[in-house]
Amino acid sequence: MSATRPPRPRPDPTAPHVKKATDLREHLTQWVPDLARNPDKLSLFIEKGRVASKVGASLSYRYHYALQILVTDFAEPIDVLTVPLLAWIATNQPDLLQNPDTKEQVFRFEAEVLDNDKADISITLELSERVIVSATDAGYSCTHVGEPPLPDLTGPTPWQIYLKGELIAEGR
Repeated sequence: MSATRPPRPRPDPTAPHVKKATDLREHLTQWVPDLARNPDKLSLFIEKGRVASKVGASLSYRYHYALQILVTDFAEPIDVLTVPLLAWIATNQPDLLQNPDTKEQVFRFEAEVLDNDKADISITLELSERVIVSATDAGYSCTHVGEPPLPDLTGPTPWQIYLKGELIAEGR
């Protein structure tokens, strides 16, 4: 009895290998002036990567990894780096800000002060990334998907109460 090999996955050749790392690089080089002028000061490394999956109808999985962000010769206050990073996290890894276990340590950082106006800054950020695997005629398709949007918590949510199909009350 011979086993047949499953068809090879055919990911989108233009898709990044790990989407969140690529997206974060683009975000920081857009919003941090020093990195916009000098993108070579920014290096990203993936450490302690693992894959989580379970038996089910598809081969979909989740990457979990520590993203090491290294900014060299940074000549601005660290706040200039922290605020855009937190804005990116709020959209792309919001559980870090919502979870009581992680919100007190959203990320870790170290800095080596080089002189009075420059430092090398290392930031470690724990990320996860979902990958949806779909069967295609040619094999498999892998799609990296973002996080579900956060609910709008800026004010009251509209509500309605129905009784036997008739609207009896609503609020805004």
